[in-house]
Amino acid sequence: AVPRTRILATGGASHNKKILQVLSDVFNAPVFTIDTANSACLGSAYRAIHGLVAERNVSLADVVKLAPEPRLAVTPTPGAEKV
Repeated sequence: AVPRTRILATGGASHNKKILQVLSDVFNAPVFTIDTANSACLGSAYRAIHGLVAERNVSLADVVKLAPEPRLAVTPTPGAEKV
């Protein structure tokens, strides 16, 4: 089975449920958020950690397993894909 698409929204707009709902309806996918003040810095930090452990063959996927679990924010409105 092919996994469904999901969207991870970060930054200031991720606090606006109406914007998230539009994203969810347009892409017909659930939208998740993470509670972090600066997602760009968080991503950079994970890449830096990955760089430090790269010589031990640790994958980026293993590094980001340390990331906070995303929370479901909104799901597509039924029938929105027909619009």
